[in-house]
Amino acid sequence: MVPGPVYSPDTLFQDCQGSHQDNPGESIKEPERTQDHSLPVFAGGQHFFEYLLVVSLKKKRSGDDYEPTITYQFPKRENLLRGQQEEEERLLKAIPLFCFPDGNEWASLTEYPRETFSFVLTNVDGSRKIGYCRRLLPAGPGPRLPKVYCIISCIGSFGLFSKILDEVEKRHQISMAVIYPFMQGLREAAFPAPGKTVTLKSFIPDSGTEFISLTRPLDSHLEHVDFSSLLHCLHFEQIIQIFASAVLERKIIFLADGLSTLSQCIHAAAALLYPFSWAHTYIPVVPESLLATVCCPTPFMVGVQMRFRQEVMDSPMEEVLLVDLCKGTFLLSVGDEKDILPPKLQDDILSSLGQGINELKTAEQINEHVSGPFVKFFVKTVGHYASYIKWEANGQGRFQERSFCKALTSKTNRRFVKKFVKTQLFSLFIQEAEKSKNSPAGYFQQKILEYEEQKKQKKSKEKTVR
Repeated sequence: MVPGPVYSPDTLFQDCQGSHQDNPGESIKEPERTQDHSLPVFAGGQHFFEYLLVVSLKKKRSGDDYEPTITYQFPKRENLLRGQQEEEERLLKAIPLFCFPDGNEWASLTEYPRETFSFVLTNVDGSRKIGYCRRLLPAGPGPRLPKVYCIISCIGSFGLFSKILDEVEKRHQISMAVIYPFMQGLREAAFPAPGKTVTLKSFIPDSGTEFISLTRPLDSHLEHVDFSSLLHCLHFEQIIQIFASAVLERKIIFLADGLSTLSQCIHAAAALLYPFSWAHTYIPVVPESLLATVCCPTPFMVGVQMRFRQEVMDSPMEEVLLVDLCKGTFLLSVGDEKDILPPKLQDDILSSLGQGINELKTAEQINEHVSGPFVKFFVKTVGHYASYIKWEANGQGRFQERSFCKALTSKTNRRFVKKFVKTQLFSLFIQEAEKSKNSPAGYFQQKILEYEEQKKQKKSKEKTVR
């Protein structure tokens, strides 16, 4: 019997535990498919979201602590089958914890900086749901507690959902009743294909009818990413070392004060791995009650608020890269991070990152500029993978690992790739490639073809010179 979906906080730590509380004795399987990056990419046509939730702080019956509680849910689902109802209950039980990861000690405030962040809930089958959050102080007189608007979706597109949260926030200043028709219209609209726009018609009291345009980036593999925070917090050399650690699937912890900074930086770090997908524990902001994650013996990429720095430092950890995003330093490291990547290719990344960075204006330009050198790194090291898949009569592909590694003429490149092919990052990617002779016509494949064409032109010029 296949276990049903389990969206509770324990599920996120499936790599640390042999079984789940709700399914004792059933082993957790690794996902059997890979994605273009750590979050799903959609062609278009799906629903924008599954739920809009408002999570508020409610005082516990005993003591002065507060408990995050869902106080509004759209849509309300009725007539669910028993299995569906159990899945919904597990999902809704987990969400408040990630909307308020700071713990239970709160006091009423008169000022609070709004924060936009996201979290990821991983199911036992490897599928992921993303929570897009806007935490703010609701309008009103006197001291009050912050609340969170949370949109749950299977779609990774941070910029688009940030704009939707702007609209939700604007309407909530008027009345919760004004949110409903907007979200209903959004729910009925189809998620646009890359580069396309969906326009929603919405009526707001005293303002009249508004038309809201939501445009999806043309380059969909970077639509969940904003590299600006990572560039603001760290130097290029440090970003390359984080990338190197992630490529070898090590443990990486980010520390920062703000939820927005943590969320954006960890998504950016995971996006550097494109076209490979981080398949291990991945938590943009770890709730206080789950800080034991940092003791996990297997790979993880997590974000922890700076207030819990000492708890993290006191935890028994091995081979971890601990990144202080506030000071732009590494508090802990293995020590060989500068030596993981081939020196020449590492220099190429560094040189490319520095060229023209100050001339970039838009988030899309920055994303492309930062991502490009890392994609090119993979093109140069493993871009020849398709030529080393041997196809059998039954249509099953078999990857020829030894020949693939030997094909690299550079000794340093070959040394690196021999380690990389043993990772789950590469294994999942190749498993997917072995399923079909037709390579996916994606961004990575496009860059491989461009690189091969450049090599042909270079050889042709060299022959002409001779």
